[in-house]
Formats: sequence, structure tokens, C-alpha cells
Amino acid sequence: MLGPVILAASRSDRMRRLISAAPVTKQVVDRFIPGETVDDIVPIIGELTGRGLELTMDVVGEDITTPEQATAARDAYLLLIDRLKDLELGPKVEMSVKLSMFGQALPGGHELALANVRPVVEAAAAIGTTVTLDAEDHTTLDSMFAIHEELRKDFPQTGCVIQAYLFRTEADARRLAASGSRVRLVKGAYKEPAEVAYQNKHEIDKAYVRILRTLMEGDGYPMIGSHDPRLISVAQELARTAGRKLDEYEFQMLYGIRSDEHLRLAAEGHRMRVYTAYGTDWYGYFMRRLAEKPANLRFFLRSMVSKG
Repeated sequence: MLGPVILAASRSDRMRRLISAAPVTKQVVDRFIPGETVDDIVPIIGELTGRGLELTMDVVGEDITTPEQATAARDAYLLLIDRLKDLELGPKVEMSVKLSMFGQALPGGHELALANVRPVVEAAAAIGTTVTLDAEDHTTLDSMFAIHEELRKDFPQTGCVIQAYLFRTEADARRLAASGSRVRLVKGAYKEPAEVAYQNKHEIDKAYVRILRTLMEGDGYPMIGSHDPRLISVAQELARTAGRKLDEYEFQMLYGIRSDEHLRLAAEGHRMRVYTAYGTDWYGYFMRRLAEKPANLRFFLRSMVSKG
């Protein structure tokens, strides 16, 4: 029941100030966001890939209010790609981008976001990797899918994210599976109204399985974004039933959550990609991690009490 409250707080400037100022916050944030700069994150990339894991990198930040900030976000990704080029890791390390960071919500935002994300996708392709467009709240999705379709004309490996809790997603999944897209399926981490999204966890889980079956039976490349042990088992069974080999789908989990499971799946021969965020504008990302899982919130509250 606290999830919607936390998601509402993720958009509150007052809560941002209070939580950012709390002395304990940084040590808890570090659990989910292991660095603020490219120099911080390069050793993490080396450590995780050295353990047989793959990564998708997210430069955190969503509250873009000017075109100049959108350009700076683009340049932050280009800097990351320039450093990845030296590591020669290819598709083991891809990028995840939120189009809101690239100006999607500004006047003329669709065209601005496309103009900003294209050079990132081009630079990623030049070093042998790709980009996945993250899903945000439901009002942004038509623009995101249109940009995804446009980018795939020249860069067909460009991926996108769909969210099981939205009513529209089953139709989106059928379309994307038929087109051979790379698709990450997640439950959903934004506060959405009952008119557009399931509100009950059981209904969301059932939708997740239906959508995942569509992706596994389709022509695309499914990416299972979940930490739920039951859904991971279901995904493995659906892959076997669909006749998929281990390199024809992958699991994705967040940095700092169920790290032992990351290593277990990789040891079994699965492609296991760790969603790894970094940067200074961490607040929105951090609050969604707290809202997604009660254990994360308990960890944060225990830390605050122990430091009280």
C-alpha cells in the first residue's frame, strides 16, 4: 500500500530536499547507484563483466526543463560510450535511455528527443552495442514507440521497454514480437490511474505471464526484467516450450538487488544483464526502487533508525 505514496513522493520537491539532506541517504543510495561519474562506474563495469555478467547502463536524471539540459544528457551518454570503446566489451554493455532526459516533455519534445537520442544510438552501434528506450508513464509511450520505430529503420537492434501493468501492453507486445524487436518486459514502476493500469499485484503478475508468452512465441528477443523467483521460473519454462536457446533471450535485474541470483543464472548459462545506474540526479530512480519492493523500503528505514 505504500508504493503509490512513495511514487507520489518521487515527484515532490519538498520530499526530494528532505531525503537528500538525510545523512543516511547516501549509504543507502549507494546500494542501488554505485557511482556518480564515468570514472566511478568503469571499475564496476570491469568487475561485473569479469564475473560473467552483462550490463545495461543508465545515466540517471529525468527532470529536464531546458533544451540545454537535454543536450547535456546526450553528451553524458556519448562520454560513457567513448569510455566503453576503450574497454572493447561490445554487446556485453548496452545503454538504457529515458527520452524525458533528452527533452521529450519540452515544447517540440518528440522531435527534440529523437534528435538527441539518434547520435547516442549511432555511437553505440559504432562500438558494437545498442540502446534500449526505457518506458516511462503512459502519456509518453506513443512518442517513445514512434521514436523506437524510427530508430529501428537504421539500427534494428534498438530495444524498448513495455510495462505489464498497463492495459495497452498486450497489444503492444503482439506488435513488437511480430516485428522482431528487442523487448524488455517489466511490471511497471510509475503511479498510473486505474483507467489505464491494473492496480492489483495478482492481476499484474497474470498480465506479465500472458505478455511474456507472446514475446517468447514471437520473432523478437525477449528481455525478462524481474527479480520475482516465480516469474523467473515461468520465463524459463516458457522459453523451453517455445524452443528458445539460452542465447535467444535474457534476464535483466537491477544492480544491488538479488546479486546472488545474477551470478546463479549466469553460471547456468543464461544471459544475465544488470541494469546499472549512475549519476548525481538519483532521486527519482531511487524512490522508484523503494516503491517497487517492501524490502528496499525496510532497508532504508532500518538504516535511518540505526543512524538516528
